[in-house]
Amino acid sequence: MVTSSVVKKDKAITTPRKRSVEEIIQSAGRVIAPLWPIATFAARNPWMGLEKHSFDQVAAWLKASRDVDMYPGASMILSAKEQGEIDGRFLNSRLEEWLRQNTYQIPKETAYRFCQAALSFEPVPKDIADSPELEKAASLFAGMNEEDDSPEYGQPLSTRVKNGRGEQLVQTLDQHVIKWSKLYLDDSQAAWEMPNRDKGLYKAWLQLAKYDPAFSKQQRKSLYGWPEEADAALTEALTELNIPESAWQDYVEGHLLSLPGWAGMMQWRSSQSAQEKSLLKEYAAVRLSIEWLLLKPFLPLEGAQNHKEVPVKKFIASWMHWGELTFEQWSSLSFSEQNDYIRFASQFTDQVRRKLWLEAWELTHENRLRQKLSDEKSSAADEKATLAQLAFCIDVRSEPFRRQLEQAGPFETIGIAGFFGLPIATSELGSRHSHASLPVILNPQHHIKEQADKQELTMYQDRKQTVESFGSTFKTMKQSVVSSLLLPELSGPWLSLQMAARSFIPTRADRFIRNLYQSWLRKPETSLSLELNQQRNSQIAFGFSDGEKVTYAEQALRMMGLTKDFAPLVVICGHGSHSTNNPYASALDCGACGGAAGGFNARVLATLCNLPEVREQLSMAGIQIPEKTVFAAAEHKTTVDELHWIHVPSLTKEAKEAFDRIEEVMPNVSQKANTERIAQLPNIDSKSKHPVAEAHRFAEDWSEIRPEWGLARNAAFIIGQRELTQESDLEGRAFLHNYDWTQDQEGSLLANIIAGPGTVTQWINLQYYASTVAPHFYGSGNKTTQTVTSGIGVMQGNASDLLAGLPWQSVMKSDDEAYHSPLRLLIVIQSPDDYIERLLNVDKSFREKVENGWIRLASVNPQGGWRSWS
Repeated sequence: MVTSSVVKKDKAITTPRKRSVEEIIQSAGRVIAPLWPIATFAARNPWMGLEKHSFDQVAAWLKASRDVDMYPGASMILSAKEQGEIDGRFLNSRLEEWLRQNTYQIPKETAYRFCQAALSFEPVPKDIADSPELEKAASLFAGMNEEDDSPEYGQPLSTRVKNGRGEQLVQTLDQHVIKWSKLYLDDSQAAWEMPNRDKGLYKAWLQLAKYDPAFSKQQRKSLYGWPEEADAALTEALTELNIPESAWQDYVEGHLLSLPGWAGMMQWRSSQSAQEKSLLKEYAAVRLSIEWLLLKPFLPLEGAQNHKEVPVKKFIASWMHWGELTFEQWSSLSFSEQNDYIRFASQFTDQVRRKLWLEAWELTHENRLRQKLSDEKSSAADEKATLAQLAFCIDVRSEPFRRQLEQAGPFETIGIAGFFGLPIATSELGSRHSHASLPVILNPQHHIKEQADKQELTMYQDRKQTVESFGSTFKTMKQSVVSSLLLPELSGPWLSLQMAARSFIPTRADRFIRNLYQSWLRKPETSLSLELNQQRNSQIAFGFSDGEKVTYAEQALRMMGLTKDFAPLVVICGHGSHSTNNPYASALDCGACGGAAGGFNARVLATLCNLPEVREQLSMAGIQIPEKTVFAAAEHKTTVDELHWIHVPSLTKEAKEAFDRIEEVMPNVSQKANTERIAQLPNIDSKSKHPVAEAHRFAEDWSEIRPEWGLARNAAFIIGQRELTQESDLEGRAFLHNYDWTQDQEGSLLANIIAGPGTVTQWINLQYYASTVAPHFYGSGNKTTQTVTSGIGVMQGNASDLLAGLPWQSVMKSDDEAYHSPLRLLIVIQSPDDYIERLLNVDKSFREKVENGWIRLASVNPQGGWRSWS
């Protein structure tokens, strides 16, 4: 549990009642975050359950208990400084603020000089660190201790014991837990399902573990008297391990953090169905039961030390180097003065130094963004009226594309969350399965299907079934003992040819395979099942009622700020991506919607806005859509920066002119957008290669580990009118959401933006942040050595944690150079100050995130003035 002054006071004042195992698991579960399967990858804030504590408190706790850093490393900071991303003036101001807030007994000028030198991260020279004078100076303070901030029982006891091979027993424990987790969570990848799986993880494990050869005969025998229920097993294990009842939560937290990926998957699954609601508890019961088995011969163990020795030598050496003191000067100080110097050096820790650098980095970014937004924009009126309005997702990858499109003609672009406010699950034509097509923080309320002529649908399903049967048969043959022996002889020539083609001519091979697949399927023209059709035993409605059609259309238009001055053509643009042989493909589609591309939602909204009955009701609500205005749907393909049309209904003369103009300029827009984007990828010479062709190669080459950067370098979420950001090159680093405060007197639109897109952008930001600053704990390592396991996620090798974050290639240019700048999200709102104050007073969760340093907040008032709120 996070150890902060607030938590400690609560413990001291209140008399804790005896809590149930269920309550302990629920509280302990806050130290991890739910992990979705990789096929529906969604960005996750790994610290979402800890936001009641400050960012700095959680950073200190994680460092003390798990040796996990939440601040950027020194090499990353110095690299950013060299590239001009950190202004030294802000570093000085943060240092001065830190000195004002802390008490110390040494002269301020001396403290300031020491801190300035220490911020250079220049290591102490070896001649000082190894000098006999240092040993002598430090000997006077031998035995000097300080309180250990980490919980006494915050680490599994198995970390204190080693086996005969010199390995910590916790490593053996982890191997057991990984094995059983893989077996239970397997998503139809294995030929044989785990026996007794329907009884739950704990009971299935208990039945099978009695026959597990990985346990000794004596260990298997011990399980015959072990409790049959998870609650009792947890209580028994904690008692047998001699963990004080007051430390049970701390101890369970330590175990959950040992494998946060597998624990996170259990936590996610426990929220998906009533049948598995106790899965995290069962996981903890299995883990602690196995630990008891492994530790039984070593019990009882001694308690951990509450104090740790102060590294006096290191602190004195730092004064010799950064403080520029000689050993003679040090010796001339009194014992009390030397103690004060040591205490000050212990205050100005490496974590504090990196914290100050991070804050200076963030302030530099904020200052430069403020300058960009305050630059004078072109005031010349367009020679022609707006031909088309295109609504894009707020995704940072849309910003460069929108900028290039606006420069290409009389087009207006709009930013809105890419599911367009439609809480739907979708089913493509002929599919028996649906996919939630909205942010994972929401639940679908309607099911929308593609439909076609009955005869054409039957023929299409037959062709699709033929293709799917090939894959199913191939999988069955691989898993069969007999047929798997013949399979290499049968499939070898074809797979070898495919491998050669994909390796040497990836673009043409991928295009050929895709065209062959589409030619065989011949998907017919489709429509959408928008009419309400209540089906028995269905938890969500199929289609919309007449009132819901109007409500969702109006809600989307108001969120876009598009309630008047409609252009002849309004294009609703979802976004998706295309990459080959990429386990993280869904991560490139949408960072919020579990891998759902936005094209389907775009088509639904465009269709709703074209319905005469919907337009009639909208006009009564004050939204007059001209007859000449037509809504169409498209999808922005982020890996190739192209606009693919999804739904283009019959166009009026004016809308046809706008459509033709978009088609005319799109090749040039794509060329410029790709030129800008491709140049950011490592090992690319954009001047010598055609950027569009190169983008397609990256998307279609199955050996490419970085088809695009995704949402790397995201740093800001700007909520305001397009005029605020138009003509500003935001470098693809800002989420952009349209917002007109003059049309939001109640503040409800702003509240909805912060509660929905605001939460999603924060999750995305902290996912990239965590994967950059602590890749070994929150990232997923090198793509080239990953193994997709159980159909649910990736591991390094065959026995690692289930990797929860982004791969190295998503945040790093090379092993030594970061591409993503790990900055906490800056939310900028264009509105009067009283709107912000009202928002902070109403939305307690948002206020908590700002005050505790999980996000930064700034605003631009109607006069253009900038105010920082964090």
